[in-house]
Amino acid sequence: MTAIQGYALANQAKGKHLITTAIEHHSVLHTMAYLEERFGFSVTYLTPKDGQNITAQQVKEALRPDTILVSTMFANNETGDLLPIQEIGALLADHQAVFHVDAVQAVGKVPLHPQELGIDFLSASAHKFHGPKGVGFLYSAPLHFDALLHGGEQEDKRRASTENLIGIAAMAEALEDSLSDVGTKTKHIEKLRQTFLNELTIPYQENRLGQGLPHVLNLGFLGANNNTLLTRLDLAGFCVSTGSACTAGTVDPSHVLSAYYGSDSPRLTSSIRISFGDQNTLDEAKSLAQTINTILGD
Repeated sequence: MTAIQGYALANQAKGKHLITTAIEHHSVLHTMAYLEERFGFSVTYLTPKDGQNITAQQVKEALRPDTILVSTMFANNETGDLLPIQEIGALLADHQAVFHVDAVQAVGKVPLHPQELGIDFLSASAHKFHGPKGVGFLYSAPLHFDALLHGGEQEDKRRASTENLIGIAAMAEALEDSLSDVGTKTKHIEKLRQTFLNELTIPYQENRLGQGLPHVLNLGFLGANNNTLLTRLDLAGFCVSTGSACTAGTVDPSHVLSAYYGSDSPRLTSSIRISFGDQNTLDEAKSLAQTINTILGD
């Protein structure tokens, strides 16, 4: 929100057109809607087409002379699908639009080098790599954007308020730890994922449009009610979700799966999202699969 809103408001003299995707986290989608409704920006929302994920070609076709910012996620938080970040970054090299990437799902899981990928702004959250909640970071190229919090000179006058030094130090330590031997940790997560799938005896459909990160798994069990399944898994001691954790408590179907398959698809009411971490064990993966087998086999 800081990068998107701050840059858009500071640079609207260059143009008022923004590009994002329909599968973004609500932190991006709601910020875009706010800029549309309150400041008259025009936003193009790209959607998956023909069973394929968002492409750089779609971004190219949506670009206009007055486009000033493109915002996409590195990997989708509900399905793990990877977006073509390097291709989009290369595409924008000769355009005035800056590139913001929501890398919350990827930071700490894969090595990321913003300059090599053509990224101008990159946002991350500590709790996704075992750091404390309530702290994150924004990588920024040397670009001007408006401060949204006023009252001090902190962060090069870009964000007033006292820094949470303990949280920041803990985040840095957690990130360093997460990136140590990241290859071995990724292999472990891939093994967790495959072990879980091998143990399932209930038919399922994987909700994924292409290559993705291994730690996010979105499965549809046709004929099942995902809210009932979610409740029974919770009672059994397993924490899964039907979409983003930030939409917990709502009855709305996943906007990501709606963009993938259409608003009337049965996958919207039969799918759950499972997240694996490097601290999970193979026994836990097996136990989860066996519990789902029992619940849906009743």
